[in-house]
Amino acid sequence: MDIKEAIPKSIAAIMKDTYVYVKTGILEKPNIHFMVSKDKDEITVVTKKENLKKLNVLEVVGDYKLIEFKPAVPFQTVGFLAKIAETIANEGMNILIVSTFSKDYIMIKEELCEKGILALKNVGFPIEYEK
Repeated sequence: MDIKEAIPKSIAAIMKDTYVYVKTGILEKPNIHFMVSKDKDEITVVTKKENLKKLNVLEVVGDYKLIEFKPAVPFQTVGFLAKIAETIANEGMNILIVSTFSKDYIMIKEELCEKGILALKNVGFPIEYEK
């Protein structure tokens, strides 16, 4: 599917909580966090800010809003994430990108979120808010 066709069919859902991006050395309760990634060098956790006290924090960056993208056709739209990144970058903002098997997420600084949402809306993404 062409990117211009895919964007209006791919919902951007804004999660209601505040999230942080954490580097940790030990992870005791992985199921309470939104996402956990582990490679040979480190463990990275995306979690609600309220869960920080439950982690052995080595480094943390936050406060972020999490935006979930539900692609109309996962794996089939060339440039999908590039378009999201370009849209946000054109507004002078940075994002963190994390993905699951069928969805993509961006983390955008909380104080810049409304500006980012407006930019995504202007390129055609339907916007929803988590209840």
